[in-house]
Amino acid sequence: MPGGYGWHEDEWTGADAREVLRTPSRDDHKYSRGSVLMLTGSSAYPGAAVLSVEGAWRTGIGMVRWFGEADVGRLVLQQRPETVMGAGRTDAVVVGSGIDARTRTDQVTRAIERMLASPAPTVIDAGALDLAPRAHGPFVVTPHAGELREVRIPLGLGVDDIDVDPLAERLAGDFPERLLVVRETAVALGGVVLLKGAETIVGTPGGWWTVVRAGTPWLATAGTGDVLAGAIGSVLAGAVAAAEEEIDVEDLGPIAATGAWLQGTAGQIAARHGGPITALDVAEALPHAFAEASA
Repeated sequence: MPGGYGWHEDEWTGADAREVLRTPSRDDHKYSRGSVLMLTGSSAYPGAAVLSVEGAWRTGIGMVRWFGEADVGRLVLQQRPETVMGAGRTDAVVVGSGIDARTRTDQVTRAIERMLASPAPTVIDAGALDLAPRAHGPFVVTPHAGELREVRIPLGLGVDDIDVDPLAERLAGDFPERLLVVRETAVALGGVVLLKGAETIVGTPGGWWTVVRAGTPWLATAGTGDVLAGAIGSVLAGAVAAAEEEIDVEDLGPIAATGAWLQGTAGQIAARHGGPITALDVAEALPHAFAEASA
């Protein structure tokens, strides 16, 4: 995909997103538009399940399947009754949002590992980041600066001690240094790295990179990362369903950047009157961001 469209290694824009996104035709049905399976949320953070599912539905997916704790699932269905509970036919997977890696149970860890064992392309967030090296299919990790250590430690790129690891200092540096951190992590990991922030940087193992500057400071609020994971999963599932050949890890770079652009633009739209926004506001604005890219 990256080579086929001549995408630039610079700032990702709506014109770039337009090349990735697809709108349904008269011949489409729910399966041809893509199906995503999500293991998100927990009893401690049930809202993450709701927000990630909402992010996926609002980004043009044909079907969302959700798997997890029954009490959390009831909240998902209250918000989105069209969501299908349990595993089934799927084109992409989203896992980890709203799960705490340090407190998750063995049962949850095994469930995550089973999902990562699938060949389906996967979006790995939050409480599954430390398990990313176990993924069998192409994947993208979506850490913020504080979570990137969880990705790097299993790769031997850091130690679990903030006083020794210089990562925080590097991420506080200039843009070239942050870009270098993302690119070296992607190469070591063998997956796409999307480092969330005011400047969201995306890098692939093959060396392709871009930066997404769409957004607003109002996005710095709880739950917006969950919405982003769902949005990326939706774009990914749609791309897989439409692809004539198998999606590889390099293809995930533009897909992840497009999801980040949609989420950032949705944040701008939600905050257009200059006031505070919530994560659900961002999710609800995603269709408008999609329309803006498609115009």
